[in-house]
Amino acid sequence: MPLPEDPDRRLIARLVLRDERAFNELVRSYERRVYTLVFRMLGNAQEAEDVAQDAFIQVFKAIGTFRGDSKLSTWIYRIAINLCKNRSKYLRVHHSDEQEELEAMAERVPMHEARHANVAQVPRPDEMVAGKQAEQIVRQAISELEPSFRECLVLRDVEELSYEEIVEITGLAAGTVKSRISRGRAQLRALVEQALGEKVT
Repeated sequence: MPLPEDPDRRLIARLVLRDERAFNELVRSYERRVYTLVFRMLGNAQEAEDVAQDAFIQVFKAIGTFRGDSKLSTWIYRIAINLCKNRSKYLRVHHSDEQEELEAMAERVPMHEARHANVAQVPRPDEMVAGKQAEQIVRQAISELEPSFRECLVLRDVEELSYEEIVEITGLAAGTVKSRISRGRAQLRALVEQALGEKVT
């Protein structure tokens, strides 16, 4: 029995031929996931829009170099993550890395309740504060994580990628990925608990 064809294979072939409609399909298929990832990494809506747009432009330009060793989504994430790192360095150098108020983004980039429990494994923050307020606290805490921890944690607990995919995207050793996720969860838990404590007091 023949194996099912990779649904991205035909799209990739059309992208290699510079099919503009294929590019539009690519953006429709991945724009929300890429934007969500970039926003989680940068914490600023305008920067996230710019970087996400740059990511798709780079994907279109470099599609001919995609060898198919990984899933298309993994390759796109790798490009987006690298752009985030470069942008973060630029913002730090220019002292303009202020975080945008996350409350305004609550509905634009929803975080499913199932993922709430997964992210940082915080013990039911929704029982301690109102749901939307809890979501804002978790968002803010993610933005305050050590960048190297945030990268792995977002890929694992928000994007729900496998450890193998995260290794491919980041180029890190599997042990390093697991260590950063563990430390990121601990740091995130501490930040959320601190924020909840401040809300109570």
